[in-house]
Amino acid sequence: MTFERVASLADVPEGEALGVTVDRYDVAIARDGDEVFALQDLCSHAAVQLSEGEVDGGTIECWLHGSCFDLRTGKPTNFPATEPVATFPVEVRDGDVYVDVATTLNGVNPT
Repeated sequence: MTFERVASLADVPEGEALGVTVDRYDVAIARDGDEVFALQDLCSHAAVQLSEGEVDGGTIECWLHGSCFDLRTGKPTNFPATEPVATFPVEVRDGDVYVDVATTLNGVNPT
């Protein structure tokens, strides 16, 4: 795995997401409780940034139409989205967040 530093953990507030670019991919770094997740920063329904949505209860909500995606699996948990988004491995080391975009956890090809 090839992890790259993307942000300080302090830059990702609890219950929110931070949009970053890693290589050629736009990635949303989401913080839910003590856990940090990385997923494709593009709603599979309306092609808007998920990082602008709210994070709560293990999901991130798209601000435009209200689709929610599971932070662990990338699968939509409600309509109108029906397709998952890519999820990536994350590590937190010494207060910094690292992501590996060369590997997807759920097999979805990021666009």
